[in-house]
Amino acid sequence: MVQSFQETGGKAGERGLFVIVVNNVQTRLGEPENAAVLQALKRLGLSEKQVQDAYVSKTSLDARKQTDIRQVHTVIIHLFGEEQKVAQRDSSAVYKENVSFQVPKGKRPLTGPIVIAGFGPAGMFAADLLAREGMRPIVLERGGPVDKRVQAVEGFWKTGTLDPDCNVQFGEGGAGTFSDGKLTTRINDPLCGYVLERFAAHGAPAETLRKAKPHIGTDRLRGVVRSIRKEILRNGGQIRFHAKLDGISVKNGVLQGISVNRQPVDAACLILAIGHSARDTFRMLAGAGVPLEGKAFSVGARIEHRQAAIDRGLYGKLAGHPSLPPGEYQLSWRNGERGVYTFCMCPGGTVVPAASELGGVVTNGMSEYRRDGDNANAALVVSVGPEDFGRGPFDGIRFQEELERKAFRMAGENYRACGATVGEFLKGRTGLKLGSVYPTYTLGVEPVDFDRLYPPQVVEMMRQGIVRFGRKLPGFAAPDAVLTGPETRTSSPIRIPRQENFQSAAVRGLYPCGEGAGYAGGIMSAAVDGVRIALAILAEYTAD
Repeated sequence: MVQSFQETGGKAGERGLFVIVVNNVQTRLGEPENAAVLQALKRLGLSEKQVQDAYVSKTSLDARKQTDIRQVHTVIIHLFGEEQKVAQRDSSAVYKENVSFQVPKGKRPLTGPIVIAGFGPAGMFAADLLAREGMRPIVLERGGPVDKRVQAVEGFWKTGTLDPDCNVQFGEGGAGTFSDGKLTTRINDPLCGYVLERFAAHGAPAETLRKAKPHIGTDRLRGVVRSIRKEILRNGGQIRFHAKLDGISVKNGVLQGISVNRQPVDAACLILAIGHSARDTFRMLAGAGVPLEGKAFSVGARIEHRQAAIDRGLYGKLAGHPSLPPGEYQLSWRNGERGVYTFCMCPGGTVVPAASELGGVVTNGMSEYRRDGDNANAALVVSVGPEDFGRGPFDGIRFQEELERKAFRMAGENYRACGATVGEFLKGRTGLKLGSVYPTYTLGVEPVDFDRLYPPQVVEMMRQGIVRFGRKLPGFAAPDAVLTGPETRTSSPIRIPRQENFQSAAVRGLYPCGEGAGYAGGIMSAAVDGVRIALAILAEYTAD
């Protein structure tokens, strides 16, 4: 029987430079992974003796036929030679060079420290790589370390007392720390593999490297974040919590220094990994002459169902099969230029208060690793753009703020969420006629008229989306499903333009990075962008 390379005690360096990737290897539910490996070998006409190593690298589900749900695998095969010739035997096999991760070596000496503003995925992965290469970065994080942050967040969820600088949006790990910890992305970048390997090295579950849709879970992600922080410190980096970037100094288009908690700090390079909710920092940057642009984003609400109902809708009679994970979905529909879609689906999760500013209500979704809660939730959101809120750089932020503040007033000015059951919402009525689904938002849900809360174009698309998605996924439009809103922080309403060298179009030494700068959407793409920025700096500068 062919075993995985890890099981046989091999080392990565012992493998050949080339591999065969066999796609679309299908097995039935309950069959072991080794069945997929043997099937891939059979398709290529290989015996086990001809193989140096073979293993499943990715697994997903094909549940289009509920009576015949299949596991779909990608199998990696290492031979002792002739990989290119063997790969031609099967149309689904690809011959591929096993390229290693290369770090460039710059020659220009630094005139000051590399400073990173923000310790979410983008800032964290930039700091991790720079520290490993001896660059001794200084990380600024306006919020607290993850343990203190958890205390602040859980305190807000219980009492409604909000800390504007340490909350679901701000603090060690960024907004993703209080989420499902999804490590999926739509980008196709070789750096994704590097990021996944770093997550696994710091305690992410082993299947992170193998599942088609890996997730860590908010409970395990906190340990991963702590581990990465400790390695950055061991490698000579600094991390300063409760340290807010509140000014930058620019002369003749070159960064001269920064201000932190109103005190001057030297900086030769500043990586802006501030996240999508740092509205005060965006305004500070604009005041300092940094170009900013408004961009489209989406708003809507969280929709909650019983997880068992989603499982039945997806898996039919096979719902509950021990080989099936909690069901998850991704649904979308467009009407002309406007789209409605589900986003950040959290199987077995909860809806959480996610405000970062006093006097505003924001909702988000979160799951732990086991995804074993009673409810499933997802954002049900509608795209909005300049035609809805204006073309100025801060018009999108104002649109968000007005919606969040209106929700705060309508729900009682105590951070309760605005709510409606789907049956009442589709009829245009105010009401929470609860049935099997009980809302999980901890601060409580207030029935409100969503037609008064949202602009007409948003609420109408939400209704159309629910009806259409109910046709695709049985149970989605159930009358007792619960809508909890508003969901406003789907992505950044701002883009900070940058050049091909990743620096600001107007300020040399300033590196806009990650989701807040408009170049990422989610943990994986933000982490990849942080690595890109670090590589750009390493290609120019030397630590000597």
